[in-house]
This record gives sequence, structure tokens and C-alpha cells, in this order.
Amino acid sequence: MTIALEREVLPRNLSVPGLVDAVSSLSDLLVGRRAAGDRVGFVPTMGALHDGHLALISRAKSESDFVVVSVFVNPTQFNSREDFDKYPRSIEQDAQGATVAGADVVFVPPIANMYPPGGLTQVSLPDLSGVLEGSSRPGHFDGVALVVTKLFSIVGPCTAFFGEKDFQQLQIVRRLVSDLFLPVHVVGCETVREESGLAMSSRNQRLSREHLRAAPVLYRALLRARELIEGGESNFDRVEAEMTLIISSEPLADLDYARVVDCETLTRPDHLADQVRVLVAANFGGIRLIDNLGARVGGSDMKGRS
Repeated sequence: MTIALEREVLPRNLSVPGLVDAVSSLSDLLVGRRAAGDRVGFVPTMGALHDGHLALISRAKSESDFVVVSVFVNPTQFNSREDFDKYPRSIEQDAQGATVAGADVVFVPPIANMYPPGGLTQVSLPDLSGVLEGSSRPGHFDGVALVVTKLFSIVGPCTAFFGEKDFQQLQIVRRLVSDLFLPVHVVGCETVREESGLAMSSRNQRLSREHLRAAPVLYRALLRARELIEGGESNFDRVEAEMTLIISSEPLADLDYARVVDCETLTRPDHLADQVRVLVAANFGGIRLIDNLGARVGGSDMKGRS
């Protein structure tokens, strides 16, 4: 964790109905709802909500009786103060959008409530967090794991909905829940895309017009990788080389990685793998974008592969 927690950056003069900022208030509310028989759905976000987030909230609403959405820009998962400060924030708009999409309560805790002075606990899953995004962003997933553990402890038994765009994060959260016996059912939801194929992301707001036009090259590379794998290509080095070639053909893309991995371990699949995940990461004008797709080795359709 490299970001100091010395100041609050979120506005506190909010007047949107359904907002809760105190940890104890939210916990007490949800204890009462569960006692009444409600199934609680939870969608954790860092705000700057887009249609992908709203789809998660709608899914939670369709499968739950009471939906909680958290909006918290977590400082411990950023690798630079500049990136943290520049992360888009639109709290009142987010709260209104979340409510329209189906949220019954929006949790907007101050940093001091989530990270009170003297906190010593850390959460780490090194085998899953040290690869891919973790290689380029040391400590990032330790911050994710810590804040997710805190949020799950506050919300309590629930079904939590995460987007598949952040596939490594999704797998880390699933393993976290399993290892710590947390009373949370984790649901991965299909990535929502622009018409161009670009995965929706809060970071897209920071792209210039030129970089926004260039960024769909990531999706094109993933589609080609899927085509190769499902067409029978078993040499994953060749698949990765093809993805690299496609992305490198875009002058505005600065490729970090293009990988084929096992869905569970996030390492190179063995020759018996049935399903794999192809993942890419690249920078566009200094803005880091990630994306991924699933593929079934050898051919047939794969439910939930995107």
C-alpha cells in the first residue's frame, strides 16, 4: 500500500435519499432485513458508474430482495497518489443512478471509517495476486483483498455481484471467500461492452478521442485468440503471439501482456485444460485498460465465456 490515508477526498454534503455512510448503521440495517427474511444482494463499486455497473445492480435486484451498492474509491489498491486523485468521482450522480437501477441503499463510507487509525491487518493471496495485473501493479490486489474483506464483514451474508472484465479480481475474491469461509456467494457477470467491443470501464472516461477509437483493438485480439483456440490451436505461445501482433499493430497501444491462462490458477494451462481464459492489458495515453474472454479448448460453445 503506497497511498497515504491522510485526507478525505469524497464530498460529504450529500442529500440523496438512501445514502448510508456509517459502518454500524449499514450493518444494523442489514441484520434487520435478513431477520425479516430478505435475501441481500451486494454490488461493490468505486463509483463513476457506467452501464456495466448498472447491469450488475439490475442483476442483483432480480435475484435479491434488498440490494446494497457501495461507492468507495479504495486508496490501498492504487500504486500512485496521482492515479488515486485522478480517479473519476461523481458520488451524487452515482447514488441516483444506482437507486434507479435497483439499489435500496448506497453505502458511501469516508476513508476514515474504512481505515481507522492503527489498523494492522493485511490480506494477501500471493499465488493469484502476483501475476498478470499484480506483476505491473505490486500491492494492488492486497488492497483489493483487504477492502473486499472489510466490505463483506460489514454487509454480512449476501450474494455479491462482480463483473468478469476484472477477471483476476473475480478469481481472487472467489478464493478469498472460500479460504476464509465467508458467508458470501460470489456471482460473476458478463462484461458489458460498447458497440465497438470495448469493455466498459470507468477509466474510459479519461481516454482521448483518438485513444478511444484505438482501444477496441484489445477486443479484436481476444476474439482472434478465441477463434484460434476453439478452432483447435493447442500451442498457446502461438495464440499469445497472434494477440501481441494484433495489438502491436495499433500505434497508440502500449501492450503490457497478452496471455492464455487456466481459469482457476491464472497460470499457463496444462494440455488437459478444457476451458481457458485469454487476458490482455495495454496502456493508451497512460490510461491502463484490461479485458478478457473465455474459450473452450477444441471448439464447442461455452456458457458465460465472455
